[in-house]
Amino acid sequence: MKLATPSPRHTVANHNTAPTDGEPTDAACRGTSHPEALPQESPAADVETTDPAGASSSWPAPSTSSARPVPVSMRPEPFWEPLRLRLFRFFWMASLASNLGTWIHEVGAGWLMTTLQGSPEMVAAVRTSMSLPIVFLAIPAGVLADRFDKRRLLIMTQSLLFGVTAILAVLTWSGHITAWGLLALTFVMGLGMVVHVPTWQSAIPELVPRNQISRAVGLGSISFNLARTLGPALGGVLIALVGIWSTFAINACTFAGVVMVLISWQRTANESSRGRSFGSSLRQGVRYVAIHPVMRHVMLGVVLFVLPGSSLWSLLPLYAKTELGWGSSGFGILVACVGAGAVSGAALLPRLRHRFGSDRLVAAAMCLFAGGQAIMSFSPSWQILLPAVLLMGAGWMATLTTLNATAQITLPTRLRARGMGCYLTMMAGSMAVGSLLWGQIAGQIGLGGALFSAAILMLFTAIVGLFFPLATRLDD
Repeated sequence: MKLATPSPRHTVANHNTAPTDGEPTDAACRGTSHPEALPQESPAADVETTDPAGASSSWPAPSTSSARPVPVSMRPEPFWEPLRLRLFRFFWMASLASNLGTWIHEVGAGWLMTTLQGSPEMVAAVRTSMSLPIVFLAIPAGVLADRFDKRRLLIMTQSLLFGVTAILAVLTWSGHITAWGLLALTFVMGLGMVVHVPTWQSAIPELVPRNQISRAVGLGSISFNLARTLGPALGGVLIALVGIWSTFAINACTFAGVVMVLISWQRTANESSRGRSFGSSLRQGVRYVAIHPVMRHVMLGVVLFVLPGSSLWSLLPLYAKTELGWGSSGFGILVACVGAGAVSGAALLPRLRHRFGSDRLVAAAMCLFAGGQAIMSFSPSWQILLPAVLLMGAGWMATLTTLNATAQITLPTRLRARGMGCYLTMMAGSMAVGSLLWGQIAGQIGLGGALFSAAILMLFTAIVGLFFPLATRLDD
């Protein structure tokens, strides 16, 4: 299966080639003091040039893309446009199935631990064992993805995840699983996921034209939120009708499906270490992110949003139980509303971003999220609360999708996985620190006070973010 060549109306200058094979210098990464004026690279950026003395150099040839600017469409294409591409459509369907299986698996793993050893610490340790590798290993995993063939690496990680979940299903079905065995297998799954995620995300620009990357990222967000909305409910039904082992078996089947799609991917691009050591490649990726102004602003934007925004996810279960008295079913309703808001907002995102630009859209989405936090802090009636949570889901999706797409478009091809590893590390770290922070604050001033404080902080960080512009056009 081959990806069709984009039609002439989609042809744009290649902005994803690496600026240099060596360490990125300040001049190569900055280009100019304002991100919007950064020079864009031409398709010839990877060819070797010769200096006046005849010495071979790996520095990029001068850009010529500025001589022929891409015309801005008056009406952006619909958000589902990437699904017209056969290969991306198969990838998206595989991703949706995998995300659904992951959420079903999480419900099964959490419930299984309650039957094995029901202490709060052990139940919480299930999620920690899955997410811990992302905080510490996402950047090294990105180095792997930039040095080895992405298709083979994805097949290896999906095969590993298939094997682990299949073993877990068999052990649970036979009654031989233990609490520590569950944690060990979950940790191995976390190791597989930490390699899979940056590799998968860095492969998206190979599946769609550059002007559709933001839509492709938005469709990925829809896939995740649809799965988050439906997965827990399906997991509960499977546990009740079939047994806990079935949740792991379903997840194993989704991983097998992803492997089949990856096998059919006829990929021509090849990664290479280019003679660099693993440590040197890691430093190169981190240094590029640190020096490039747009990437610095993306990382700062993640911190400015996730740090106050993490209050929603860290406090939502307790909020549903104590403030609303809704119990576990009420918590599921709130999570479903967040997902539904994200899916609904994705349909409007390209038009809003086309009209207002990335920077103003992110600031407005953060303010929208802050408004929802403020409304939640007063524990209103469900007629007011549920629409507010829907808007928070839209704000969450709009902000992170825009930041994610900006990073993918800005990063050069052979540094993209390392850059996305930095992005994931910053997001996971901010989520972990924020969750701990808001838990402590809620213990001191109550849930309502913590949510209102988070809303005030979110408004402040939205204003601060305007001083660090992304200045990147995503939809043209």
